Amino acid sequence: MIATSDDPRIRLAHYFLGTVEIAPDPLLPPRVVRVVAGDGRHFVAKQHAEHDRYAGELHTYRTWGTHLTGHAPKLVGRNDATRTLLLTALAGDRADTAAPGSPEEELAHHEAGHVLGKLHRATSMPQGGSVGAALAERFQKWIDRAVHADLIDTAEWKLLKHHAAILGNSLMDGAVCHLDYQPRNWLVGDVFGVCDFEHMRRDARVRDFARLEFRRWQAAPHLRTAFFDGYGRPLTDAERRLLESFGAIEAATALVKGHKENDLTLSAHGRTVLSRLT
Repeated sequence: MIATSDDPRIRLAHYFLGTVEIAPDPLLPPRVVRVVAGDGRHFVAKQHAEHDRYAGELHTYRTWGTHLTGHAPKLVGRNDATRTLLLTALAGDRADTAAPGSPEEELAHHEAGHVLGKLHRATSMPQGGSVGAALAERFQKWIDRAVHADLIDTAEWKLLKHHAAILGNSLMDGAVCHLDYQPRNWLVGDVFGVCDFEHMRRDARVRDFARLEFRRWQAAPHLRTAFFDGYGRPLTDAERRLLESFGAIEAATALVKGHKENDLTLSAHGRTVLSRLT
């Protein structure tokens, strides 16, 4: 249908593209809409609820996106007042629609490793203590929120504090990290695509593997192997130990966000990760 909405995303698309049609896409989150321009090209328009997320994603497209040329959407236009971005749409299917155990799923993880490896190598920083100290400080705030909401017992609090101390005292190399790197944000087609950069920032490089490790790989270790084959090298023993501490962050954030948003699936995930750490 022809889009005539007063929606800020549609207004932005009209401004840059002229008349557009809305292309329903049930896999897109509610704040993202796909539109088709008069010449048949597809675009997505995304409105952020929070200014910080909008500013972070805009910064990524204007700076670090150059390291993902050919694998990421391109910024077409923006409206700072409405926190809205207009982006080219990547072709392909979301990687989380691949059948579990299929060759397509394994190939997606291999390609994901290859693309993330390019980003990490292009933005790498030498080992230092500042990354770990900053992470430990942010992690402590999540622990405090979990305690305040009565989501963890004393033993679990001690466990999370232990991992916070490990992070705070660890030297770790940094890089620009996606920080939500998982199949729902990958598109598999003629080229491998990555989207959703609102969390992207400089962080500990190993942290970029945490969601895959604790949401996918432990149940399907062959996908971990495929990923690091594409990435270019496996994790060292020290990096594997460090990844466990990033699992503690994964557990705490999932518990707090799940509780706040009444998301039972996310809460259960946090509880599962926490039990694995013990």
